[in-house]
Amino acid sequence: MTKKQYENATGIFSTQLAIGSFIIGTILLILHLINPTGALFGLGAYYLIIAFVLNFIMLVRLTYFAFTQKNHQDYYTIKILILLSNIPIAFVYLRIVGETWK
Repeated sequence: MTKKQYENATGIFSTQLAIGSFIIGTILLILHLINPTGALFGLGAYYLIIAFVLNFIMLVRLTYFAFTQKNHQDYYTIKILILLSNIPIAFVYLRIVGETWK
């Protein structure tokens, strides 16, 4: 596989997915902070489920490529770390939402 081929395989999309998940989650958090009545709670819960499934599928795919493409393993490891960086952010956002409901 050439460098361009493995970048296009999942690398570019995985970064876009991670950034998109972060942006959508941040927008939902801001909207919740503006109007903390709970109207967005259901939407946020659905978003968490959908984002988890999509990011998990991408994680499995990146892990597969990291093990099968030994010569590009560093590249895929970095992409995995970028994808996984949304997990602590999601926990912080959930804590903030939980605190505003008290």
